[in-house]
Amino acid sequence: MELQFVRRVAMGEDTAQRVRAAAEEHGVRLSAHAPYYINFNSKDPAKVEASRARLLHAARVAHGCGARNVVFHAGYYHDDQPALVYRRIRAHLASLAAQLRDEGTGVCLRPETMGKGSQFGDLREVLQLAAEVDGVAPCIDFGHLYARATGGVNRYDEFAAILEQIRRHLGEHGLQDLHIHLQGMAYTQAGERKHLNLAESGLRYKELVRALADYDVSGTVICESPSLEKDALLLKRAYRGARKAAQSLQRNHQLTNP
Repeated sequence: MELQFVRRVAMGEDTAQRVRAAAEEHGVRLSAHAPYYINFNSKDPAKVEASRARLLHAARVAHGCGARNVVFHAGYYHDDQPALVYRRIRAHLASLAAQLRDEGTGVCLRPETMGKGSQFGDLREVLQLAAEVDGVAPCIDFGHLYARATGGVNRYDEFAAILEQIRRHLGEHGLQDLHIHLQGMAYTQAGERKHLNLAESGLRYKELVRALADYDVSGTVICESPSLEKDALLLKRAYRGARKAAQSLQRNHQLTNP
């Protein structure tokens, strides 16, 4: 379950401790989404400082709740070269992650792959950040990647290629510590327009979960569909079916190749 701190972090220490206790009692793994109002590439230094403060606050409260992963949107390119934006954002995340470590706040900062070309956060950028900055790992939003590519990234082989890129950048550990967002998506030529339920979208989610099962990945999938409970169960059933098929194929392979 994702804690939605997307507008503001409206939770004190006592409430966070109650959330932690409830999550532990019911066996619920928590993550958090930091406020949308983060832009580490703003031209306004005050907005950059406010962005740093928002991410730190979200991480500290998430830690109090027992959440390990904190997802956030890192910023916009504006008129700057992507390489320059990358260096700026990397510097901010390196210092923020170090500060959280010094505080004993054991959270993982997860920049999200974004759905518009104007937003920092293509697949290569978030994987490179994770490879270069201690305390940073990716949040792979497959709906965003689908919309950013205006309907591309939508076949089994393309989903498998993403998993291979994760392995190349982060090693096998990267595939065993995945944090994924998934939902249907409407898009324009500029990219993401709005979230949709999976049945209303062209996203081939069954092929995606088959790739996840075939690669035997581990981690967390957060459903962000408008009808999130319905689609979360839809994904769960699809994944269980894909896992059974993958395990059956593996058993047959072992029998024919002793």
